[in-house]
Amino acid sequence: MQSTCSTNDIRLKSPQVSIVIPIFNEEDNIDNLCSRLLDTMDKTKRTYEVVFVDDGSADKSHDLLCSWFEKRSDVIRVITFNSNYGQYVAILAGFEHVRGDVIVTLDADMQNLPEEIPMLLDKIDEGYDLVAGYRRKRHDNMFRTYASRIVNFVRARATGIQTRDHGCMLRAYRRFIVDEVVKTRETSTFITALAQKFAGNPIDVPVTHVERLAGTSKYNLYKLIRITFDLLTGFSLAPLQIFTFTGMAITSASVIYFFVEVFKKLCGHHYQTYGLHFAFVFMLLSLLILGVGLLGEYIGRAYFAVCGHPRFIIREILERKNEK
Repeated sequence: MQSTCSTNDIRLKSPQVSIVIPIFNEEDNIDNLCSRLLDTMDKTKRTYEVVFVDDGSADKSHDLLCSWFEKRSDVIRVITFNSNYGQYVAILAGFEHVRGDVIVTLDADMQNLPEEIPMLLDKIDEGYDLVAGYRRKRHDNMFRTYASRIVNFVRARATGIQTRDHGCMLRAYRRFIVDEVVKTRETSTFITALAQKFAGNPIDVPVTHVERLAGTSKYNLYKLIRITFDLLTGFSLAPLQIFTFTGMAITSASVIYFFVEVFKKLCGHHYQTYGLHFAFVFMLLSLLILGVGLLGEYIGRAYFAVCGHPRFIIREILERKNEK
């Protein structure tokens, strides 16, 4: 669905900057976000657009976005999903529809400041093709903070992709990086890691992180574990390799253990060791279950890639028609 506007403002077909913001049940933050973001970008004197992706919100987020679209249809576009697909999928949908030469991503929770976007754009002007913000001082609860540190550590060791804070969405990309991310067509796309892989001249810059003043975080323990699995299985064979080496080590230990038990039997030792046997068998079964789970992750990714199911379904797009 497209909406026209009677104002005389002429919107450029290719703005200099596109800002992609995923929205999921952020009714308490949208007005503050839009007001501060538009004021900041208007002051930069750059041509820009803001692409909001409503990821199946169940609150008043969609109505608020429509209201802001009516106010500033010269720069705002709204993509609405038919259901909830997740933050990264919402960003991908925005990537597929952006028109700018530089693309900025920003969360709607206002924990990263829209006023720092010009700083990222200045870094792009200096010649960097990816400017990744990292939170210099996090204001999340202990669980979120330490879980993020663990994921960052695992990511760096397993994939070799070096970035200080993959969980910070305040980032700026040159257009060719975004185009390459879109081309991957993966079902579970870890955008920050992919972009780092495609970038030729990236830089990490410190950004401000503040406490969430309204709404609640959409990340729980399950989603953090899910992200970790997507990261590991999408960018590295390390889990399978670790499983293989562990299996080899346990097999070697099992052979040694077998011959030790045979030797004891031949030497006339008859004491009971059922508890040790059960513990050993339980450990082997646990390892097998873990291995099956890892294989399932890889096979599942391949299955969905072959099936070619759409990553998302767009219900409507609100945007102003280009004036001739």
